[in-house]
Order: sequence, then structure tokens, then C-alpha cells
Amino acid sequence: MNFIKNAIPYIIIIIVVVLTRTYILTPVVVSGSSMDDTLTDGELLLLKKYDKNYERFDIVVFDYGDSKLVKRIIGLPGETIEYKNGELYINNQKVDDPFANKTKDFKLSDLNLEVIPENTYFVLGDNRTNSSDSRIIGPISKDSINGTASFSLWPFGSVE
Repeated sequence: MNFIKNAIPYIIIIIVVVLTRTYILTPVVVSGSSMDDTLTDGELLLLKKYDKNYERFDIVVFDYGDSKLVKRIIGLPGETIEYKNGELYINNQKVDDPFANKTKDFKLSDLNLEVIPENTYFVLGDNRTNSSDSRIIGPISKDSINGTASFSLWPFGSVE
């Protein structure tokens, strides 16, 4: 009986850690160079699993096949996207994108789409010349997104 009484605090700690990692926060490691210069290969991010209100330019982690990919949201459901002459246009309005000058001309019709479908997002890596992203795999579903990353555990600091 004394053993059970002594084990209760440890059991509570284990439950809190498991629930936190499952539903709230979990570490994720960046793999590859598709997010250079913002994120680097091997960087350890803190993934906010509870954040389900995705906005333009959020950095998200999502499931793709057997992998977890890290990309930046560019387009939201119902929008049109076009990169022309190093500029981003959303719904035919120019939008400031600091990585647009690295992006080859592209429009949604290249994927046989008129608009980004409901419950999907158009994502790109920041290293646009070396990124398998929505230009190749198409828009990603909201259900495949694990959460947003705005804080780096290693090296320590915030993610732009």
C-alpha cells in the first residue's frame, strides 16, 4: 500500500506529460533545407497542437505520406494564388511575401485548380528553389496539419 501511495505523484507526472505531448505541445525536428534561411536542418521546434486557426504565413507541420513536413501557409481556402515576376498575388491583389523573389512564376491553374479548395491550404517552403510543396503535391488538407511552430527550442528563440 505504501508503494502505491509513493507512486501516485510519479503517475500524475507521467499522465500530465503524455497528455501535454499528445494534445498541447510537442517537439518536432526540421529535416532538410526546404525552409532555409528561416529554419535549418536539425532545428528543434515547439509544435503547438492546440492552434487550429491557421493564418497566412504561419509555419505549420503536416503529415505527408510517412513524413512530417514543415512549410509556410501562403494561400487560404477559397483564394486564388499567383506568383508573377517575383511578386505574390492573392485574389489578384499584390501581397508582400519576403520570399516571392525566390519563386518562379506559378498559378493555381498549373494544378488544374481555380481556387484553393475548402478545408485545404497552399503551403510553400521558404527555400523556394529546393522545396517539395503545394506547387508539386497540391494543397494540403486541414486535417493533415498537426499544428503551428513559432518557437525554436534549439537554437533557442522565436521563428519568423
